[in-house]
Formats: sequence, C-alpha cells, structure tokens
Amino acid sequence: MSGVIHNYELLRLRHRIDAVRRAEPHAGMPARAAWRDTGGKSVRIVQQALYLEVAERLRAMIGEHALPSGAWIDEVALAGELGISRTPLREALKVLAAEGLVRLEPRRGCVVNELSEQDLDEIFPLMALLEGRCAYEAARKASAADLDALEGLHAELADHARAGRIDAYYETNYQIHEAIQLLAGNRWLSGLISDLRKVLRLSRHKSLKLPGRIQESCAEHLSVFSALKAHDPEGAEALMKTHLLRQRAALKTLDAEAPHVPPARAAQA
Repeated sequence: MSGVIHNYELLRLRHRIDAVRRAEPHAGMPARAAWRDTGGKSVRIVQQALYLEVAERLRAMIGEHALPSGAWIDEVALAGELGISRTPLREALKVLAAEGLVRLEPRRGCVVNELSEQDLDEIFPLMALLEGRCAYEAARKASAADLDALEGLHAELADHARAGRIDAYYETNYQIHEAIQLLAGNRWLSGLISDLRKVLRLSRHKSLKLPGRIQESCAEHLSVFSALKAHDPEGAEALMKTHLLRQRAALKTLDAEAPHVPPARAAQA
C-alpha cells in the first residue's frame, strides 16, 4: 500500500481499521483457515484464531476499566464470563503480557499492569515525537482527495465537542489519529505508536474529563488539520506534538485533583 490513502478508503475508515485489526494475527501465531468451493475453485478463507478475538476483548475490558489496573485476573471466572475454555484465555493473556498490558507472576497468576506518573511522563513525550512525525509525513503526502475525506472526520469531531459527547469524541479522535498514521505510510512508525497506545489504555484518567479540555483538544486537532491542508510538514509536526503534551498536562491536573484510590485487586481464590 502506498503512503497515501484514497478518498474512498478514508470515508470507510471505521470499518477498514476494525477489519484490519481483526484479520491480522499476532506475529508468529497462526490464524485458523477454512476452504470454500466457488465454481470448482478452492478459495482459502482465513479466520482469526479464537485467542486473538479474546485478546481484543480483554484490551477493551482494560480500556473500559472492567479489568482495572492492579487487578488480579481470576481465569476461571473470566473464562466463564466470556464463554470459553481457559486455553484460549491463557494464550490471549500471553499476547497482552507481550504488549505490556498484563504481567504473569509466579504462584499468583496474571495481574493487570499499572502505569505510574513516571511511566506517563516517559510515554507521552515519545508519543508526541512519533505522532508528530506521522503528521509531518502526512502533510507531505496527503492528496486533495485525502484531505477532503479528512474534512468530514474533523467536522464530526467538532460536532461531538460542541455537544459534549465525550465517548463519541474519543472514537472520532481515534479515527483521525489512525488516518494520519495511514497517510504517513510508515509501518514501523505506525507499529510503535499502536503499541504505546495500547499501553496507555492502562491510564486511570481520561484527559477529556477535565472541564474545557474537549474544546481545547478539538481546537488543537483543527490546527493540525489546517497545517495538513497547507502541506506544512513542520507546522503539522509541531502542532501534533503540542496536542499530545497537552493531553499529558490534562492528565496531571486530573490526577492532582482526584482523591487517591488504591488499585483494585480482586481477592485471590
């Protein structure tokens, strides 16, 4: 795939990103396969391995804090809740351990990882550098059709910000960041960002909960988009870096204002 996304692809970004994420097996791990007969020709249909589907569900549960940071994972109860055996669950937990979302402890089992303030102070500057570079490359490579398609996503983002729809804003915001990654056309850069983004799901605060932050975030995104439309790589890079670092500042404010709550830990069986 070239670095530039066509208009049609961007318009279908939500479906496309979800489909790619579901279809790609974890590195080194096989997906299930079946064969379908179509008029005498055998066509191989690749099906995602069950443990990969489980891993994606667990990521969502961690992001939603249904599995909070610091919590011990009761494999028997969780397997029952998901309606699966413990084998695909354990394989999924190995994937999440490799991603840094959980850790496997001897004689204790699996525990959801926690992010310290130092962790966040180290991760966000890295994200700012990486996503800033994506914006730089996207500003160089974006076609008029790409920018027209991105226009719709930014209009949607602004509408969510005006209405205060935080969850919908997060979803559209995520799609915009993914679109810029795709426009950058650098799979190594995109891979690093995706891995760090998974780890950031462990954060117990959401920056948009800070009063006024959703409007500030939207204004920052619109500024980045203006730089993309102007084909200004340096400007897009600087604005994206600022956007990420302001997210970290918002999280610091929320943490300072919130009462301290020790990490939730389920009682061990």
